[in-house]
Amino acid sequence: MLDGRTNEVTDREPDAPSVWRAPGMPALLGSTALGFAGVALLLPVAPLWVLHGGADELGAGAVNAVMMLCTVIAQLLVGRTLDRLGWRWTLILGACLLGAPAPAHLLTDDVWAVTALAAVRGLGFGIITVCGAMGVAVLVEPARRGRAVGAYGLAAAAPQFVLIPLAPWLTEQVGYWLVFTLAVVPVLAIPLALRVARALRAHDRPATGPTGTAEAAEAAEAVPRDTAALRRALAGPIAALLAITSAGGAVLTFTPSLVPDQTTVFVALLVFTGTSALSRWAFGGFADRRGAAPAIAPLLFAGAVGLAAIGTGTASGSATTGGVLLIVGMLVVGVAYGGLQNLTLVHAFAAAGERERSSVGTAWNVGFDAGTGLGALAAGAVAAAASYTVAYASLAAVTALVGAGWVGLWWRGGRASAPRT
Repeated sequence: MLDGRTNEVTDREPDAPSVWRAPGMPALLGSTALGFAGVALLLPVAPLWVLHGGADELGAGAVNAVMMLCTVIAQLLVGRTLDRLGWRWTLILGACLLGAPAPAHLLTDDVWAVTALAAVRGLGFGIITVCGAMGVAVLVEPARRGRAVGAYGLAAAAPQFVLIPLAPWLTEQVGYWLVFTLAVVPVLAIPLALRVARALRAHDRPATGPTGTAEAAEAAEAVPRDTAALRRALAGPIAALLAITSAGGAVLTFTPSLVPDQTTVFVALLVFTGTSALSRWAFGGFADRRGAAPAIAPLLFAGAVGLAAIGTGTASGSATTGGVLLIVGMLVVGVAYGGLQNLTLVHAFAAAGERERSSVGTAWNVGFDAGTGLGALAAGAVAAAASYTVAYASLAAVTALVGAGWVGLWWRGGRASAPRT
């Protein structure tokens, strides 16, 4: 306990090997990077493709929203899929569903057809995200989980750093066909599935009690599950995650449409993805040393400020001023977006306890992708009805309100969301 609050920082082994070299982690991180590369290529380009075909902003937002809806549906079913197919075939299924439909975009830019392809890709994305988050929790012990989540986050964010800003530029310079062809890349993760599955099967054993005996493990499994306590533990981090990923969904979907200058768009997206990747990694060490909770509210407020800057930039009559505000806003939102991805997952694992790591992995991924989809859909609807300025101002207000709620919970003792160790 620290100052009357539960301490979520666990003791670490000073000479523990790097989480990057933990058995199974290289293959898991490699497959994660390939999967997210496929997503990063199409997240900004699929909406552009339907706008090219005559759809409005609501239709463009619906493409990524439907993808994330199907991602959430798949995430809720991953546990059953793993029970039926096992790790190897589940991972192969996810890679195929995510990557194989990409070239079919070349056949049509109709909004309904592209949305249907997004739905299939979302099912694959849901599988690989939950398996990735659960895999990190299985392969690396809690004392180093902040760094492990940081490594996983960097593997997911690095392709986005390169490909999200590059993909719209490639469509303008070369053509949509190149991006749709490259987006089949998740299928290349199939050879890694065997190694990942073997490592996960070796590590994923029932938790043992203090004595480490089988009887203690059976006793632990016999403890009734407190679902109400689990919901309370996850409410805070999932709310913070929903707020910042809604902002991210809007940023990733509509930044290519905010300004006509594609160089400014490229720089803005590069700044956003770069800072989010670095922030996601950097906050892993912070979480291991200090705990995740103290930084969550400040990052939410920072995200709100960045969103307000982007919204102000879209209202500016000056291309120079608007471009500067856009890039500065993307920098600040990127720090919050990356940092909160790490901190909310680490906090959720600590809050719920080791017995619930599967539930935490599913809930966190559902929150992440539901937020991304809701942000894209809501921002598109508001932009179509009013303007991008109003859309980003609304996102900023929601993010600030969630930050204020976190401050209130934390200073009242945080019993609803404080981690239990």
